[in-house]
Amino acid sequence: MSPVDLLGLGLLGLRTRPARAALSALGIAIGIATMVVVTCIPASSSATLMRELSTLGTNMLEATAPAGQAALVPLPEESVSMVERIGPVDAVSAVANTHTVVRRSDRSDPGDGAGLTVLAAHLNLPQVLEARVDRGAWLTEATARFPAVVLGAVAATRLGITDPAVPAGGPQVRIGDHWFTVVGILAATPLSPDVDRSALIGWESARALTGFDGHPTVLYIRAHEPAIEDVRAVLPATINPQSPANVQVTRPSDALAAKRATENTYAGLFLGLAAVALLVGGVGVANTMVVSVLERRGEIGLRRALGASRWHIRAQFLTESVALAALGGVAGTTSGVLAGAGWAVHQGWLVVIPASATAAGLGGALLVGVLAGVYPSSRAARLTPVEALASA
Repeated sequence: MSPVDLLGLGLLGLRTRPARAALSALGIAIGIATMVVVTCIPASSSATLMRELSTLGTNMLEATAPAGQAALVPLPEESVSMVERIGPVDAVSAVANTHTVVRRSDRSDPGDGAGLTVLAAHLNLPQVLEARVDRGAWLTEATARFPAVVLGAVAATRLGITDPAVPAGGPQVRIGDHWFTVVGILAATPLSPDVDRSALIGWESARALTGFDGHPTVLYIRAHEPAIEDVRAVLPATINPQSPANVQVTRPSDALAAKRATENTYAGLFLGLAAVALLVGGVGVANTMVVSVLERRGEIGLRRALGASRWHIRAQFLTESVALAALGGVAGTTSGVLAGAGWAVHQGWLVVIPASATAAGLGGALLVGVLAGVYPSSRAARLTPVEALASA
């Protein structure tokens, strides 16, 4: 018997009893759909939560000189380039305290900086801190060489500046003995409150106009999250090989531990709910196939009397069981994916459809069909022609 003939014979029972087949397929479809939904919805929720936790700096470290030691043992000027050579490091930026006062007017007290700091900043600082320019623009290769400044959110409020420079000219602030034009204002940066209270100028203009010596004060490091602890361990010796004890590195955010715990919790939830859904679907298919064997004993006896072997009978009912489960699996997987995506959109989450969910839906349905069909098909194959015809 060819595979095509076997498939046609296996589908015979489904075609002759379409209502029962549809109800049986519906049972396994509900089971598979449940499995897909309970995978997709938590996956979407988890991905959204992971994204929110990532904004808390789970992959960011800060390296500084210990309090009171920055002037005695400053971080080397080549610190940034040295850290960039660490494999898992994705990005590095730096700021440096210029120890200069920023004022709104040259008529105000030269020692009154309103609690603000003037920082020399690398141009990639917003990308590393995930900071956003609220108004105006960030420093460029050109403006970083001239007296241009970007204010943090708190600094702009304290200095009474709401609008950055426009083509016709804009507000200026006094930094040291020079006027700087405000070209941008940053939005609040939760990952680095110190930046909010700072006036940020270019590295080159800081050297030229404030007497800045070029040594960074704080390094911001973004690293591959799974390797964050390893990166933290090698940072002191990388930043200052001569005196690693004089480099202080923050520990990873507490949000990282929460993120990993959440991932483990979701993984256990997926496994438990999927197992229950598959069990329900398998029991439904097995029950349908047992009833089908009992009702079709006459057909079995007639086919045996006409020369069909036990293998033919077993293959027929096993094929029917797998086909029934496959139909339910396709319907259930499709319904589960649509339901999971629809719920994620409704909740405003990221839509995540794990490939494992669709593969498990279809593969699980086929596996359930095979397991659920083994006993009924074996029972049908054991019936002798006389026994089957007598009980028909």
